[in-house]
Order: sequence, then C-alpha cells, then structure tokens
Amino acid sequence: METTSRVGAQAPAAEGGQQFSSARRTVDGYLQASFPWYGLDEAFTGPRWLMQVATAADGAVEHGSTGHGDEPSVRGETGSAGEPREKFAVVVTVAAQPSRRSADGTGLLEATSVSSAAWLAGVGLLSFTWPGQMDHSLRDDWLEQQTETAWALADDLEGPEWSTLSLPVDGVAASFYYRESEFGWVLAGTTEAGVHLGAYGRGMSAYGLGFAVVKDVAAYA
Repeated sequence: METTSRVGAQAPAAEGGQQFSSARRTVDGYLQASFPWYGLDEAFTGPRWLMQVATAADGAVEHGSTGHGDEPSVRGETGSAGEPREKFAVVVTVAAQPSRRSADGTGLLEATSVSSAAWLAGVGLLSFTWPGQMDHSLRDDWLEQQTETAWALADDLEGPEWSTLSLPVDGVAASFYYRESEFGWVLAGTTEAGVHLGAYGRGMSAYGLGFAVVKDVAAYA
C-alpha cells in the first residue's frame, strides 16, 4: 500500500473516554499545514472541535482530524437500549505526498494515497471502540489485532468489504470507498485540492454528509 508508513500515522489512544483532555490540540498546529483542512460542509450545524495533527521528523504537518457532533468516548459507554450515546463524524485530512526522502536523508518515505486515509480513519474509529464485555487487560491485544485488520482492509479498497458512495466535496460529487462494521463506519476518497480524505463516525449516517474546505480552522477551537 502506498502510504506514509504507520510511524507517522497514529491515531490518538482512547482510554476510558478521557482522551480529549490531553489529545486536544490548539489551532497552531493546523495553521502550520501547507495544505487545506477539510470538515463537514455548512449543512452540518452542530458542534465542531479540533483533535490533533501529526508531523514528520522535520516538523511538516502530514495529517490531522476535525470533529463534528458529540465528542466520542469508548463504545462500551452506552445509553438507553444499549445504543451509543454519541453521534459524531471525524474528518481526516491527509496531505497528498509523492515518494520522498526522509528528513535525515537516510531513507525513503512512501507516497500517501487514499489507502493512507482509509487506514487512518479505520484506526481512528478503533480508538473510540472497546467492546463492553472485554476485560481491560485484553484491550491492548484486541486493539493490535483490529489495527492489523484495518491495515489489511485499507490495502484492499477494491475488495468485498468496501462499497462505493458518492458524496459532495466542495459542492461537486466525488466517489468514496465505504464500509460499515459493528463499531461504526469508515470512508475514504481524494480531492482536487491536493489532499486525501478519510472519515469515520457512528450515530450519524454517512449517506447525508458533505465535505468542504475549512475556511476558518479557528472556528473549530
């Protein structure tokens, strides 16, 4: 799979639903990016919030996420009738990068692709997932196994686990790869603005979403 490698593609870990107190980042990191950030378009009128950005060894911003709706916690925390309380959608923006040398000149970083966005979205969803019947001591093993599964799925976007979904990006219909699981949904596609898009969520249908360039990222803060 053409991607930046999993060293630079790490989603924030969730533990007990408290991850946002430490993982929330200021707007500064977003403003340092050389590419446009994406979020849900103006049809979404709910809360918006920043998550975090990931940077390369040389400090260049590689990808980041913006949140919409309720700030999510682990899936084990459910509301009435066993349904998750939160309704959220997270948009992952990944800089479209060709294969390039690492900052120290000793290696070669692989190109980013739609698969990169799909994997980041898949792992992002996992970070807010923890089957309620699972013992706490087993979570790390479970998360490692599910992360490898997300990697394999992202590497096979033409496989049977994925369908296609047409959604607007900056007002123009675009094709996305889409899959659902018991934990929520994941989608991934690309734009004409030099970035790949991933998204994940639960409690909000992906079918009614639209994406647009974030005009003022400070509004998310």
